Amino acid sequence: MFKKFKCILFIFTIILVLSIPQGKAGAAPARQMEYLDRGVTAVKVNNGVFISWRVLGTEQSNVSYNLYRGSTKLATITGASNYFDTTGTTGSTYEVSAVVNGNEQNKSSAVRVWDKNYLQIPLQIPSGGMTPDGVSYTYSANDCSVGDLDGDGQYEIILKWDPSNSKDNSQKEYTGNVYLDAYKMNGTRLWRIDLGINIRAGAHYTQFMVYDLDGDGKAEIACKTADGSRDGLGSVIGNPNADYRNSSGYILSGPEYLTVFQGLTGKALYTTNYEPARGNVSDWGDSYGNRVDRFLAGIAYLDGVHPSLVMCRGYYTRAVLTAYDWNGSKLIKRWTFDSNSRGNSGYAGQGNHNLSVADVDGDGMDEIVYGACTIDHNGKGLYTTGLQHGDAMHLGDLNPNRPGLEIWSSFESTKTNGGVGAAMRDAKTGGILFKYDASRDVGRACSADLTASYAGEEVWASGSPLYSSTGEIIGTAPSQVNFAIWWDGDELRELLDGTTITKYGGTTLLRADGCASNNGTKATPCLQADLFGDWREEVVFRTSDSRYLHIYTTTDFTTRRIHTLMHDPVYRMGIAWQNVAYNQPPHTSFFIGYGMSEPTIPAIKLTSASAH
Repeated sequence: MFKKFKCILFIFTIILVLSIPQGKAGAAPARQMEYLDRGVTAVKVNNGVFISWRVLGTEQSNVSYNLYRGSTKLATITGASNYFDTTGTTGSTYEVSAVVNGNEQNKSSAVRVWDKNYLQIPLQIPSGGMTPDGVSYTYSANDCSVGDLDGDGQYEIILKWDPSNSKDNSQKEYTGNVYLDAYKMNGTRLWRIDLGINIRAGAHYTQFMVYDLDGDGKAEIACKTADGSRDGLGSVIGNPNADYRNSSGYILSGPEYLTVFQGLTGKALYTTNYEPARGNVSDWGDSYGNRVDRFLAGIAYLDGVHPSLVMCRGYYTRAVLTAYDWNGSKLIKRWTFDSNSRGNSGYAGQGNHNLSVADVDGDGMDEIVYGACTIDHNGKGLYTTGLQHGDAMHLGDLNPNRPGLEIWSSFESTKTNGGVGAAMRDAKTGGILFKYDASRDVGRACSADLTASYAGEEVWASGSPLYSSTGEIIGTAPSQVNFAIWWDGDELRELLDGTTITKYGGTTLLRADGCASNNGTKATPCLQADLFGDWREEVVFRTSDSRYLHIYTTTDFTTRRIHTLMHDPVYRMGIAWQNVAYNQPPHTSFFIGYGMSEPTIPAIKLTSASAH
């Protein structure tokens, strides 16, 4: 009788466990996330000094902050993490300490006051050169990423240099070499990586990932390399004398590598063959070298706890993704997804010029949204929509009044995808919630909460009207359709296009005089991210002559308190992939906008170099 009771109890327990809903936010495991310092920023304004600082993603809402000017305590702040010091000067210094359960914690490092609303970082421009066919070229600063390379809790800038003869994959001719530089915020250059003559220059060739992959508190850099690439110490990868360029400037033969570099020195730590491999050039959609070299990359928490590196190839036809884990000494392959594999044919031709990463199905582990299809955390196809290739995509909690995340994206192949020019989709299933019909290539799309009149984010695409988050047509769309940024004091998002930030239907809030945008008509900044200060975002532009980077920060007061966006997993993954191909603005896993709910504390565990 007792044995029978134990058997019934065991069966009941199994049924109970299986009946518990999986993937609830409260049950999510703690993700390994980078430690950041307080990020105090002080800027001279007309009526004093504006100071702001980070609320960490691990801090409860009842944590307050003591603000000091020199040795004088100015205030205890319980709300938003910013303050106007009306008696501050350019000679003042500021420190901030958290107060937890009535106990004051250690003060931050003292910071000096900026005399203008941007930080200027001097750059070292690479020397130009001449291609084998006699064409000279020079260099301009291009896309950036960030990571804590030295473990001090502050970000460093990793910058890609673009030669003036960089090419789209569809264009022949030679290009200059691609360089990656690392700079501290004070302008110190840590290293330069030269990718060499066997890596072609252009938006689709070099996708560089910057992230702390092994949890030691210091970020690594990973990207495609080739024979002749030189690391930050000057050491050559592979054969230093190899030249695989053909007479059209394409590189369609020779070995391809994937290298992980040490963030602090640029030293090549590990090099392996690049996967997905090239194979036969014609297997990717053409024979002259256009579609074979369309690369994407991202960082994803495929086990829900540790970050993995995902390197990709192809999207017009065949699409292949390979995921790796970095253990500090080598890359360990986790899985490969190939649209050519049995059962995956529906995933061919569904890729974008970009990707996004998020836990779309609520199981605590990330998926890779590869344009019009999504790959599950285990390397299996989650779903494909058949909407085909597109140029722009936005993933986040775009409609806070429905469960889960949403995707707003535009599409190119409207003649073969049912006439869908842009669509709002359920991120978990791919189901279309509403769409914009078109009979042409719809090249751009954007999503942002622009007005308090409608719930959620407004969305629009090239040539479309402005839609509410539920698909209601609510007016004429803004002419700007590239980026959006959280800049002023309210929760609405502003429009970022070229080197200006404007309020929807209103005035210009920032005009970055003397600066230039990148990537042609995309008109993108070098980077947009919450780099320091409170939750509002910074924007990084190059000066027109590429002698400097200017990192602009807001000086508008806000009453909204939000933890640093860099401790939100969806946003942080967005900063990692922002440099990939056609740059896109980042979004968060929670809704930021009019009527927003108080954000929950993310399930993260901070790593620190001091603990290793």
